[in-house]
Amino acid sequence: MELSLTVILIAVTCLSSYYAWKNPEFMEKSMFTPYRVKHRNEYLRFILSGFIHKDGTHLLFNMFTFYFFGQVVEQFLGYMFGPTFGVVVFIAFYIVAIVISDIPTYLKEQDNPHYHALGASGGTAAMVFASIILMPLADICIFGIFCLPGFILGILFLIYAVYKGRLADDHINHDAHLYGALTGILFVLILSPASGIYFLEEIRGYMPF
Repeated sequence: MELSLTVILIAVTCLSSYYAWKNPEFMEKSMFTPYRVKHRNEYLRFILSGFIHKDGTHLLFNMFTFYFFGQVVEQFLGYMFGPTFGVVVFIAFYIVAIVISDIPTYLKEQDNPHYHALGASGGTAAMVFASIILMPLADICIFGIFCLPGFILGILFLIYAVYKGRLADDHINHDAHLYGALTGILFVLILSPASGIYFLEEIRGYMPF
């Protein structure tokens, strides 16, 4: 495994998640709890919650996804800004995506003292969709079996996130997935409008067979 910034962020997230599992007090202080953010000004929870996870499965899924797609975005930013400033932009993008993806949930749940969320899903979704804009026809495989071009899977994912977010019948913050994805798309289009043109040209010429 190449020691890239993506790998370093994964290592930090794994270590902080493990520490949280062993220290319930740290876990409680790091979870995204909109009520405490509003009423106790604990704004750091926006960031800290992205570096802890509920359990090993939650952590593995997010970090496995982040590893593959984060590398694409990291290389893209290194090419655009150079190796030094590209690192700064990459870290800023990841953290900002985590924060932005939680803002709609904050507005919805700010007076609910029982709502809690955690995990890097918003930041991971941003990386996935930034990669889809950059490489729309690259296959994305689910569990290494079911593969679809990135732009098709992305559309299906957005539909699913909107539907499940409105249904709200589980304990997953689907709004974070949705707004993280939108953040990733806008990020690439703002930095590189040409990528948007390339994206449209690629899917316009896509032939499934």
